Amino acid sequence: MVQFNRTQKFTKANIEKIPENKAIVYKIKNATGKNLYTGIAGRNRAQDRLLEHKELKSEKIAGGTRFQYAQTKTKDRAEQIEKQIIRKEHPKFNEKNK
Repeated sequence: MVQFNRTQKFTKANIEKIPENKAIVYKIKNATGKNLYTGIAGRNRAQDRLLEHKELKSEKIAGGTRFQYAQTKTKDRAEQIEKQIIRKEHPKFNEKNK
C-alpha cells in the first residue's frame, strides 16, 4: 500500500499545494477522521478533481472537512489502490461494488 500524507483541512489553499506531476489516490474525511469518499485523479488533474468535490454542488461530499492523498506512478496503480481502500473501509459516498 502507498503512504498517504498527513490529514489536512479541506481548503482551497491546501488543495492548491498538491503536486500535479503524478496520479493520486485521495480520501475525503469528516471531522472525526472517518473516510467518506476515496477517489483518484490522473496527472495534471489532482487539484481540479478535489476542487470539484469542494465547490460543485453535484460532486460535493457532505461533511467532508479534511483530506489526505498519496501519489502513485500511474493512474492504473491509483485505481488498484482505490479499489482496495473502498473494499476495506466502505466509504459512505463511494459506489457499491467498485
